[in-house]
Amino acid sequence: MKRREFVTLLGGAAAWPLAARAQQQVAMPVVGFLDPTSPDMYADRLRAFHQGLKDAGYVERENVAIEHRWAENQIDRLPELAIELVRRQVAVITTGGGPTAPLAAKAATTTIPIVFAVGEDPVRLGLVASLNRPGGNLTGINFFNTELTAKRLELLREVVPGAARVAVLVNPTSATNTESVVRDARAAARAVGLQIQVLNASTSHEIEAAFAAFVRERPDALLVSGDAFFASRRVQFALLAARHALPGSYASRQFAEAGGLMSYGSNIADAYRQLGAYTGRIRKGAKPADLPVVQATKIELVINALTARVLGLAVSPQLLATADEVIE
Repeated sequence: MKRREFVTLLGGAAAWPLAARAQQQVAMPVVGFLDPTSPDMYADRLRAFHQGLKDAGYVERENVAIEHRWAENQIDRLPELAIELVRRQVAVITTGGGPTAPLAAKAATTTIPIVFAVGEDPVRLGLVASLNRPGGNLTGINFFNTELTAKRLELLREVVPGAARVAVLVNPTSATNTESVVRDARAAARAVGLQIQVLNASTSHEIEAAFAAFVRERPDALLVSGDAFFASRRVQFALLAARHALPGSYASRQFAEAGGLMSYGSNIADAYRQLGAYTGRIRKGAKPADLPVVQATKIELVINALTARVLGLAVSPQLLATADEVIE
C-alpha cells in the first residue's frame, strides 16, 4: 500500500468516531422548556425537573438535549417563544410557571406533545378535555395552589387571631388565577367575618406600590396568591413584609424559607420532578391523550417561627406540631 493511500485511510478511520458522535448528536431528542419567568430563581425546580427526567431514563447532554425559552416575565413574548420551539422541531414541549406558557404552546402546535405544570384546574383552563382522559396533545401536573386559598386564609386567621382586615395580592396578568383566588378569598372571608382588600401587582415596582398602599390602609395580614412571578420576587416580599411588620401567608415554601411568616401549598419541587418524569414517559412513546393529569398530593405547611417571634405572634403548639417544617 502506498504511503499516501495509507495516510488517507488512517485519516478516514480517525474521523469515524467523530462522524458517529455527530450522528448521535443529530439523533439526540430535544425537549423544549418554555417558561414565563427567568432562570435566576428557578434552580430548585430545574434540579427537580432533571431528576424526574433521570428517573425516566434521560440525562441532559447524554441522551437528551434541552432547549430553554424564558420570557423573563414578559408574558406577551410567550407565543413567539413557543413558535420558536415548534420550528426547532422539538420532540416535547414542557412548560412551567402556570397556565400562560401551556396556553401559548397549545396555540402554536396541535401535534407536538405538551407537558404542563399548573396550579389551577386544567379542564377549566381549556388545556385538557378531562383529567383522566386529556385528549389532544397535552397532559401534565396540577399542583392545586389556587384551590387552597380558603385553607390558607383559615390558617392565617389562626396565626393572627386578632386580624379583621386582610389584603389579598394578585397578579392581573394571570387572569384565571386571579379570578379564582379573589372568588375563594371573598367567600372564605365572609364565612369567618373577615374583610379583604384586593390589590394588583405584575411588576417589582407594583409590588413596592402595593406595600406603600398597605402603610396607608393598615391591613392586619397579607395573603399572596400563588404565582410564578411572585415566587421569583419572594425575597422582595419577605423584606417588605418585615419592614412593614405585616404577617403574610404564601403559596409555596420558598417564601417561608426567604423569611415570610408561613406557607401552605403543594411541594412545587415534587411537582416539577413529576413534570420531568412525564416528559420522559412521553419521549419514550406514551401519548399525552392517554396519560391522566397527575394531581399533587404532597401539600405542606411551613411556618417561620423566627419571623413569628419578630412580629410578636404566638403560634400555638398544636399548629406547630401539625406543620411539615418549622423554621427557627
